[in-house]
Formats: sequence, structure tokens, C-alpha cells
Amino acid sequence: MDGEKSILEKEIMDWHISVPIFRNTVILKQLGIAIGIPFGILALVIGFSSGKSVYTLYALGLIGALLLFSWLLIMLIYRGKYDAEFVLDAKGVICRTQTGQAKKNRALNTLTVIMGLLAGKPAVTGAGLMAQSRQEVYMRWKNVTKVKYKPKSYVILLRAGWIDNIALFCTRENYTAVEQFVAIKTEHLKSS
Repeated sequence: MDGEKSILEKEIMDWHISVPIFRNTVILKQLGIAIGIPFGILALVIGFSSGKSVYTLYALGLIGALLLFSWLLIMLIYRGKYDAEFVLDAKGVICRTQTGQAKKNRALNTLTVIMGLLAGKPAVTGAGLMAQSRQEVYMRWKNVTKVKYKPKSYVILLRAGWIDNIALFCTRENYTAVEQFVAIKTEHLKSS
């Protein structure tokens, strides 16, 4: 308990972690929402609107191939892991991509922006710009509106409004101390 108390007395908590993308329930749920729902709806629309055309299978096959190649790309470039670092202090929390992975992200995002511009596709350009803007996210404690603790998976979810959120991926060793730190910094939620 003395070790945890000394951690809580610190002004700043920080740590690095490498999270397996395809084995973490929080990440899989977010991928399901961001990718599964749109591609699922697209597959249903194609399936129902095309009748019994043979081209339906080609379209659905292309969607499946795109998902497979995306998975392969993530496994090749990122080794299937999300390398994150977190800094918690008296004012808020910072979640950022670790330096090595941030360089890879910057290169891919720049390539996406350039290819979108060359192809005249503003949506692709925007996706590259948005992805780059989320490499470092800061949230003030006073803006946090909801905290969800997931001790079995060592994750703490922070939400500020509808779209601002941070998942604190903790280690087995630091989860308890981080949970206590967050609870102290978000005491304002108990009074509302």
C-alpha cells in the first residue's frame, strides 16, 4: 500500500504500453463500430439491391479482400500492436502514439493526403489529415464527463462530451494506482 500511496502523491504519472490491436476488447469494439458497421451496411445494400447478379459476389469479395489487406497491412507495419504513452498530471491527461509508431503514422498519413490530392478525392485527403491530428490527444480533468473502469482488461475509459474520449491502457502493475489517480482527479463527477 505504501508503494501505491507514493505513486498517488506524485504530481505526474506516465507510462508506455504496447497494446495488441486484435486481442484487446476495447480496440476490437471500436474497430467494429468504425469499420464493421459501415462495411456491414454496404454488404447488405449490395446484397439486396443487386438481385442474383454474379457481380454481387465480386463486390462482396472485394470488400472481404479490402478487409484482409487492411489486416495484413496492420500486421506488417505495426506488428499488430498500438504503441501508446500516457501522461497524467494535475490538469489533465495526454494520450499519444509512441515516437517510433508516430513516425510510421506520419509517413502513411502524409502519403494518404498526397494520394487524395492527386486523385482529387477530398474525403481521402481529409481522412489523412484527421488521422494525423489524433496522434496526440489532451483532455482536461474538468472536462471529463464520464469514467468507466475495466479492471479485468486494465483499461480506464474517459469521456468528455460526445466525441472526445481516451482509453487509458494500463499495465497489470500500474492499473490500481492509475485508477486511484483518475478517481481523485474526477471527484467532480460524484457531485453531479
